[in-house]
Amino acid sequence: MQTRELGRSGLKVSAIGLGCMGISQSYGDPLPKEEGVKLIRDAVERGVTFFDTAEVYGPFANEEVVGEALRPVRGRVVIATKFGFDIDPATRETRGVTSRPERIRQAVEGSLRRLGIETIDLLYQHRVDPAVPIEDVAGAVRDLIDEGKVRHFGMSEPGVQTLRRAHRVQPVTAVQNEYSLWWRAPESNGILDACDELGIGFVPYSPLGRGFLTGTITRETQLGEGDFRKSSPRFSPEAIEKNLAFVDLLKRVAGDKGATPAQVALAWLLAQRPYIVPIPGTTRLHRLEENIGAASLQLTANDLREIDEAASRIEPEGERYAPAQMAMVGREAPEKADA
Repeated sequence: MQTRELGRSGLKVSAIGLGCMGISQSYGDPLPKEEGVKLIRDAVERGVTFFDTAEVYGPFANEEVVGEALRPVRGRVVIATKFGFDIDPATRETRGVTSRPERIRQAVEGSLRRLGIETIDLLYQHRVDPAVPIEDVAGAVRDLIDEGKVRHFGMSEPGVQTLRRAHRVQPVTAVQNEYSLWWRAPESNGILDACDELGIGFVPYSPLGRGFLTGTITRETQLGEGDFRKSSPRFSPEAIEKNLAFVDLLKRVAGDKGATPAQVALAWLLAQRPYIVPIPGTTRLHRLEENIGAASLQLTANDLREIDEAASRIEPEGERYAPAQMAMVGREAPEKADA
């Protein structure tokens, strides 16, 4: 597989990474641990070197799976994890966000233990904490980098000014935001422009629209218990019916290319910037192999123009999250009193 550098950081990873969240939560029953470990090792064997997890996935369980899977190949892979949620260690209940410096340090120590590693390659703030100045957050991560416990700093779903302020304290290596053909806000809200200017890599999560852009979901699809898409406005039957126009577009291009809709969706993302590295998730080997195949799919300038022109005539239906989750994206952190 080809590699890409995240911005100008020097951190090089496979062009397609693996988002590991779905192994442990969000899409129904978690995979048995041994199956999750095997899937991750299968990804390594096929050239994937970039793996994404977080302490809140499970909570905690996903880091344990990722750690066990990657320990034998530690020198060949890049592991990203995240802090930023207040998790009760006894009940594992998530009680909102927190990025207090002492909590960041506590989260990192826990992640290092569960992953079984000495250094986290890329540490993201999972969501901006509206109660903590970003200068304090970035400073805490800078201290952890100085101590050798973290190599690179990342942010997930920050506001543009918060990203810029953080970058002045500790250079940000990567921003992780949702981005796909049916969620293109990073193109217009200033985040991609800031990444261009500051030399920051961009890691799209849900690059396949939480599975929708694969073409496997229709109005009649019955999502299982425990599948968080059941609460997503974008997955209501009415929204699905309207949003299938995106899938129809991808199918047209895929047919001409001898590819799948998912591969076209990922290849389109890869063509947007040389520093973009999508992290599609899956629990199935054949989908993993399909996603990896997107790295070899070349879309011509005409293909990209056709996709953009057709997509510009489609208006996505429904928000990507329920209101409570939407309130946590694109936040700006408070100003530091002495900043």
